[in-house]
Parts: sequence; C-alpha cells; structure tokens
Amino acid sequence: MKPSLLLYIHGFNSSPLSLKANVMREYCEQHRPDIKVVIPRLPCFPEQAAQHLLDIVNQYKDDYQIGLVGSSLGGYLSMWLNAQFSFKAAVVNPAVKPYELLTDYLGEQENPYTNERYVLETQHIDQLKQLDTPVIKTPSDFWLLQQTEDEVLDYRQAVAHFAGAKQTVEQGGDHSFVDFERYPAQIIEFLAL
Repeated sequence: MKPSLLLYIHGFNSSPLSLKANVMREYCEQHRPDIKVVIPRLPCFPEQAAQHLLDIVNQYKDDYQIGLVGSSLGGYLSMWLNAQFSFKAAVVNPAVKPYELLTDYLGEQENPYTNERYVLETQHIDQLKQLDTPVIKTPSDFWLLQQTEDEVLDYRQAVAHFAGAKQTVEQGGDHSFVDFERYPAQIIEFLAL
C-alpha cells in the first residue's frame, strides 16, 4: 500500500501560514507522522497556481496516496484536481464561482501573510474560468465543511454545488471556519489517508 500524502491548498491572498493549514500539519505531526504533509505557497495568479499544483501532483502521484484539503479558492482548485485525478477532497468554505467574486478585487493587491504586492487583472479572471468544474462527477469524493455566516462567499452556492457529497453545514461561523480544530481526525479518515 502506498504511503499517504495530504496536499493542503490555501485560498486567495492566503499562505501556508494560514490557521487551517497549520491545524492540519500539527495534527499529522502529533497523531499521524506517517502522513507526508505538503502545503505549497501558491503563486498569486490562477494559471501559475494551477501549474504549481500539477507539478506537485506529478512529483508524488506514483508513490503516494494523495488526499486534498482546500480552503476557499483552494476548494475550487481541489475540484479541478479531482476532475483530473479523482483525489478525495475536504473543501472548507469553498469558492464555487471565484471568477465572479474576484472581479470586485481587480487592481492592486497585497497578500497579508506574505506582503507580496501584485495586480489582479481581467486575464486572471479568465484563467480562473478555465479551471472551472461546473459538474462534480463523483460527489462522494468530497466532504463540504461550510459555515453559514461566511462573510466572503454565499454558503448556499457551495451547498447546491456539492449536492450528493458529504456535507457538514454549521450555523454561524465565518469565512475562516471557526473552530476548525474539531475536524482534522475526521478529515484524515474521510480522505482514507
């Protein structure tokens, strides 16, 4: 049996320093040191981020059983990877149509984690559209973790998009997913790592 690899995919203007990424890494270090945890720092632009993820997957897919955890825009990228490789994924407050949302963010950006400055342009929205997964072929590959008071995304979009998938929809919370620390063990079990 192949060893396990957890690929954590962070969201827009986030980084490997995000709280959820560290919750997953620390859980695995303490309870499942057999799992290799990969938390890449993704490039700011969708096409480059997607290529970076493909490079990682191609590096490890022959030797490891890969499971995904994707937060926000990382959830969108997890759907895209699932469509190609059938990886199981836990998606946390995922962005279903980020190309609609991010039109409000066109212009100069600064990543609060890395202080990296860049300009988000229309071409980057087009790149996001190229990664769209309008239909999930195998809903059972996904576990949606969603809080209803997400101030960034309309939680109902994700609930509808992941119809047929395992869903945990909690009242309240916010986009960061309050008390995510409750879930690492169950996520690892769901991903069969």
